[in-house]
Amino acid sequence: MKAYTIEKKDKGYLLFTITRNERRNAIDYEVMQGLLEVIEQAKEPDIKALVITGEGTRAFCSGGDLAVFHALNTHEEAYKMLSKMSAILYSLLTLPKPTLGLINGHAVGGGCEILAACDFRIARSGVKAGFVQGKQAITTGWGGGTILTEKLSTSKALKLLMDADLKPIEVLKEEGFIDEIYSEEPLTACENFLDKMLSIESSVLESYKKILIRKWEEAKLHERMEAEVRNCSFLWESDAHHVYVKNFLNKKE
Repeated sequence: MKAYTIEKKDKGYLLFTITRNERRNAIDYEVMQGLLEVIEQAKEPDIKALVITGEGTRAFCSGGDLAVFHALNTHEEAYKMLSKMSAILYSLLTLPKPTLGLINGHAVGGGCEILAACDFRIARSGVKAGFVQGKQAITTGWGGGTILTEKLSTSKALKLLMDADLKPIEVLKEEGFIDEIYSEEPLTACENFLDKMLSIESSVLESYKKILIRKWEEAKLHERMEAEVRNCSFLWESDAHHVYVKNFLNKKE
């Protein structure tokens, strides 16, 4: 079964769904490829927005799939994976179309990094989300920490990163990370949130998005994300992280 689906909706947006419900929609190399594909497709003139979600109700995305990435031992090996995903997130961040993270279930670790790269985030009532990487003896490694500090105040971003904990979505809305909480069917909530945007000419939406893109280019965001990736790659090869991964995989067996 394919790890993702891409659907073009009648209202003019693309819906990307991670379809690895049995793995809590964790990211593997196939999902990475799917994100590259959908970002390219979203650049087409007739597409007005891109929505990213996960299959089912358990998880939006549980981050990188440690069952796949546990074989990455050295910082060089980790860097290849981390930098690839970081480049994808930068492409998502700088896509000249509005992007929405549709949070159908818990968002953990790298799942929150994907959400940080989206322009908007709406979440189902009752779910939790968190940048838990600190408990794995690493930092955010796809550039998500750097992105988060662009979007939230310094103290709020650092608190979310340094707490390294899952938080109720209601708390994250108060912190400014979540734009809206919904209780209805996810696609209904998605289309209600995007309704007015989708009625606007695509060229107008792109022009507004490019205001942000220029800001990020001038702030050398790409270079700062790269520094985050390199730092994480060295933490990845630490004994503390390898012990965490080993214990995590043993607990799953």
